[in-house]
Amino acid sequence: MYLAKKHRRMLSAPFLVEKRVREHPEIVVEDLNVSGMLANRKLSKAILDMVFYELKQQLSYKCELYGCLLTQADRWFPSSKTCSNCGQKKETLSLSERVFNCPECGFNLDRDLNAAINLKNLAVSSTVSACGLADADVAKTKLRSQLWV
Repeated sequence: MYLAKKHRRMLSAPFLVEKRVREHPEIVVEDLNVSGMLANRKLSKAILDMVFYELKQQLSYKCELYGCLLTQADRWFPSSKTCSNCGQKKETLSLSERVFNCPECGFNLDRDLNAAINLKNLAVSSTVSACGLADADVAKTKLRSQLWV
């Protein structure tokens, strides 16, 4: 039963990835510390079921095939800990906190949605603007200085 479920997920990955790649010109993924996540016994089976490596391989292949830009956020990029409204970074954020509350500006948002917005902002800042590479680098530096405070 377990093996059949895992194979079903592996077989459906290319179709799901292709759909996303065709719908979006740019995709952002996080470089997750999977081995560190496996240390949590409550989550380890679910994490192994997700076949992250296969999904990442499919994304790389399909993005190259269809001309989609694939951006990979650094493993230590604080996407969940950073306020998507003001850029303030929280020192600690436990997994049980499902709503992000910014102590600086009072902004409240679902933790995963907040992280997704931060990843989107990272992707936007890492692309070259219409004004040229220098302007894109300035925007990228400004965003990094806000996020790493």
